[in-house]
Amino acid sequence: MSMLAAYLDAIKPSPTVAVTTKANELKAAGRDVIGLGAGEPDFDTPDFVKEAAIEAIRRGETKYTAPAGAVELREAISRKFKRENGLDYSVDRITVGCGGKQILYNALVATLDPGDEVIIPTPYWVSYPDMVLLGRGTPVFAPTSLESGFKMKPEDLEAAITPKTKWLLLNSPSNPSGAAYTEAELGALAEVLARHSHVWVMTDDMYEHIVYDDFDFATIARVEPALYDRTLTVNGVSKAYSMTGWRVGYAGGPAELIKAMNMIQSQSTTHTSSISQAAAAAALDGPRDFLGDWVKVFQERRDLVVAMLDRSPGLSCPTPEGAFYVYPSCSGLIGKRTPGGTTLGNDTDVVTYLLEAEGVAVVQGVAFGLEPHFRISYATATESLEEAGRRIQRACAALD
Repeated sequence: MSMLAAYLDAIKPSPTVAVTTKANELKAAGRDVIGLGAGEPDFDTPDFVKEAAIEAIRRGETKYTAPAGAVELREAISRKFKRENGLDYSVDRITVGCGGKQILYNALVATLDPGDEVIIPTPYWVSYPDMVLLGRGTPVFAPTSLESGFKMKPEDLEAAITPKTKWLLLNSPSNPSGAAYTEAELGALAEVLARHSHVWVMTDDMYEHIVYDDFDFATIARVEPALYDRTLTVNGVSKAYSMTGWRVGYAGGPAELIKAMNMIQSQSTTHTSSISQAAAAAALDGPRDFLGDWVKVFQERRDLVVAMLDRSPGLSCPTPEGAFYVYPSCSGLIGKRTPGGTTLGNDTDVVTYLLEAEGVAVVQGVAFGLEPHFRISYATATESLEEAGRRIQRACAALD
């Protein structure tokens, strides 16, 4: 008899972490592998943020903070929400966690009872369904498509809502597709939500500052103020400030929910690193001139990768509005044979073929709930992306 809880049978390890681990193992074994699975900027954390952390250490800020996060950081977050999003969250309506992932997890655990449903548009970030399952809830998937720009339409949302629906989980710009909802599109979804007062909204805005072509980012609690008291607005410093390893996420929301999330955190991690919190406060209050340069580089990489994939036989790649991912369709490769005689039956076969034949590591679409696709992260050196593009083109051309 296993000592493990039975519900863990439904939980899977992160596929994106698995791909990166596999690529690193092959590299260590001497293989020439280009890893395009990791979802983190390849830029360094800005110097002024690092200096703030060093100064915090020198000041002795190495003790416990409140589970909700240091007051100084929550005040900086409050200013950020007001300045950048037009949202008023007092410090008692703000919580800080060990990355955006813990914020989402705390919220789900604090609110889900067995049988409660969480609507998740596909394709989704790989952790969403498993976090819902860990909270003893039920993921309900609302399919999108390449033709819809990987964005959920109001009728899709309406069809997914049931009396058991507790949350709608929105991610814009999206991991893995890079799709981002316009203000008008969010407004149309808000009209549906207005008819279903029992549905709360969890919006993951982690990539808000990584948008292209003059796209105007919007978050749903600002678009429709009537949803303010039903919305948890989630964000963090991981992507915009290249601080993935610092592990600081945060959210603003209803005071009752935030209080419950803080209680859960007090019994788990207590809080994220006090030094990371000091760095995050400096980041949120500091200059953002560097970000324009980063976004320019990301956009150049996006355009390069989209063009090279679209020139690959059997692939079709839409141009995303944000984040640093593309999500090409590989439907044109399904059913083809590799030079070794293997028939590609699904996107997992395609991903395996690209890795084994050309040493390019990407993540299969089935991991994100929508196939046949795969995800490429272009948060890596431009030269590596060019070489990966050539290898993918060669691999596609070699299929029978």
